[in-house]
Amino acid sequence: MARPKPVTFDKLKIVAENRRARYDYYIEDKFEAGLALQGTEVKALRAGEASIAESYAEVKDGQVWLINANIPEYSHGNRLNHEPRRPRKLLLHEREIEKFVGAVERKGMTLVPLMVYFNSTGRAKVELALAKGKQTHDKRASTKDRDWKRDKARLMRDRG
Repeated sequence: MARPKPVTFDKLKIVAENRRARYDYYIEDKFEAGLALQGTEVKALRAGEASIAESYAEVKDGQVWLINANIPEYSHGNRLNHEPRRPRKLLLHEREIEKFVGAVERKGMTLVPLMVYFNSTGRAKVELALAKGKQTHDKRASTKDRDWKRDKARLMRDRG
């Protein structure tokens, strides 16, 4: 019997990716969330300008907010341009938000954005992960495992 495929979201154009998150955290669950954006923010994202390297999400008053994500001002924007690091509301179902509240409060987990992308319908989405932080020795062990897998694949290819 074939192994079931993991849940993937249709990512048409990836705007920003948080590669460091996979190194710093154990990723437990992934969710797709919509972004509540202003007009010039969408134009800046379509131009491919965004950074979520230092950002995180938090639950406040039953809503999830993306904090510290940098979407720079749109170059052709006027006086109504947006603020680059403002908190942005994430659009999720109530059941998902309740799951986040339980995991963050009880299990000590963190909400980490993995990437910002446009889906096939042209909507800006955030791939959000429930994650648990790694200790320094865990990071060393994961680096060691990754190096060994790479060396093993190289040996198998050369001798194979």
